[in-house]
Amino acid sequence: MKHVLIIGISGAIGRAMADHIGVRHPDCLIVGASRQKPDDYPDHWQHQRFDLEDEASLEKLAKSLNAEFDLIFVATGFLHNNTIKPEKSLRDLSFDHMQHVFALNVIGPSLCIKHLSPLMNTSTKSVFALLSARVGSISDNRLGGWYSYRASKAALNMMIKSAAIEINRRFKSKIIAGLHPGTVDSDLSKPFQGGVPQGQLFTAQHSAKNLLNVIENLASDQSGKCFDWQGKEIVP
Repeated sequence: MKHVLIIGISGAIGRAMADHIGVRHPDCLIVGASRQKPDDYPDHWQHQRFDLEDEASLEKLAKSLNAEFDLIFVATGFLHNNTIKPEKSLRDLSFDHMQHVFALNVIGPSLCIKHLSPLMNTSTKSVFALLSARVGSISDNRLGGWYSYRASKAALNMMIKSAAIEINRRFKSKIIAGLHPGTVDSDLSKPFQGGVPQGQLFTAQHSAKNLLNVIENLASDQSGKCFDWQGKEIVP
């Protein structure tokens, strides 16, 4: 890899992915984007500010970048905050809460594909990878609940599939894929770690290393699909 763009580099997985790429590909130019530049950001990485909920800032970001990227990694995602929790029942559904979850988990990432996929390298294999989740699988849903999060990830997977079909009509070397990182020890998962089986709670570094392996082994006929951290396809 020569040029990599990481959207959401201030998050645990985004930063860990950049760290691993920097070690595995020391000559790679890493460009990170987030609302705020992290305090411990390395001087040899580039940084761009953007707002996932503001399409104009995404368009501005795309216009400011003058490289062809071998990897664009969207490491954003939203599950909860101080006022929004995953819904356990239909009684918990709220228009405002659902709108916020979909804005961050579907609309923002989809607009990233719109504005940033034209920056993918066309002379060799390039990957546009987005963090998804196994709970976005409709056929794998046996527990219910977590309505907005499940639905938003299912919608994201459909956007990935549709975008891959359109883009691959012209560019067979461009791969669009969703990635499930497993349960990562981060602020996103912290309130829900009690039920995680032993050995299945990963550090961000461990998850990012596995996801990078998956990314580097993706083939063109896998575009539009979603894979877990082991490289196993997640059924829709």
